[in-house]
Amino acid sequence: MSNKLQLAVIFGGKSSEHEVSLMSAASIIENLDREKYDIHQVGITKEGQWLLYDGPVEGLGDGRWLNESVPAFLAPDPTVHGLVALGEGGPRTVHIDCVFPALHGKNGEDGSIQGLFQLAGVPYAGCHVTSSAVCMDKAITHTLLSNTDINQAHYLWFYADRYRAAPEVVLNKIQARLDFPIFVKPANAGSSVGVSKVERPEDLPAAIEKASLEDGKVIVEQGIDGQEVEVAVLGTRPGAEASCVGEIGASAQFYDYDDKYVNGTSQLYIPARLPEDVAERVRETAVKVYRLLGCSGLARVDFFVTHEDRQVVLNEINTLPGFTSISMYPKLWMHGGLSYSQLLDRLIELGLEEARNG
Repeated sequence: MSNKLQLAVIFGGKSSEHEVSLMSAASIIENLDREKYDIHQVGITKEGQWLLYDGPVEGLGDGRWLNESVPAFLAPDPTVHGLVALGEGGPRTVHIDCVFPALHGKNGEDGSIQGLFQLAGVPYAGCHVTSSAVCMDKAITHTLLSNTDINQAHYLWFYADRYRAAPEVVLNKIQARLDFPIFVKPANAGSSVGVSKVERPEDLPAAIEKASLEDGKVIVEQGIDGQEVEVAVLGTRPGAEASCVGEIGASAQFYDYDDKYVNGTSQLYIPARLPEDVAERVRETAVKVYRLLGCSGLARVDFFVTHEDRQVVLNEINTLPGFTSISMYPKLWMHGGLSYSQLLDRLIELGLEEARNG
């Protein structure tokens, strides 16, 4: 057996961000040091089937991984400590030292697959079960942080079935508590999927319906007039470090899915166009949020800095941010002198360290 670290990179998944995951995984695989790692490429189809793919990384983009692979899955039994592959010669086990999940959205960064990693006894990069679940659910994130001194937009949340049962009650409550424009979002979804900016009360029902197609819980937030900025946080919970602040000059009405991954038309400013003292406040708040929510490994923390009085207002936290070539998380660390490959090494080391420390 090789003396290199046996690393599984898991991608795809049953999620609205399946395609983004393939892009992130391809970037990760291309930048991993082959001198250090034996890489096992594990794809999950949109139907949820697990496949072990041994072909070139280009196969992730053109779909070859779906056909040139064998069924395989991560065994929840820790004595296996890895994959069970179902090839023509019968089942075989593949020992895995660490997993790097390149999964975004539902079933990937909501704690569900992290629970499987825990059961399997295999170390993994990124946040643990509880912090992943808490940060994925915007309603829970907001509610937990409402007892702290972290500034957040005014918000309310409700279950979609509650809205369908009594739409007028919910609509009246939104209009009584929040001023337009407001944002209507699925509580559990990523990359701005299902999100609408709403300027008028009559547009609320369509926006709520759109959000409820993605999740059974809907959150409504007050629009904030400010610069949209992001910070990459790296490290254990007590040892967390913040990158410099990046800024997004969105080309659309807000930084949506197409802007992030399809058009790539938004202007990114690294570092952000902020006075030094404000940037430092943003960085300090990012680390504070990361620690309060129990994060470890990595997270990208997104804020608004208000135009009027430079208030730092939390937007959301993302525990498995994009890792494509145009993604903010790796770009922020590269600006700080950490190469993409070094960043991946650090995340894998952190996963192994967390596992050792229990």
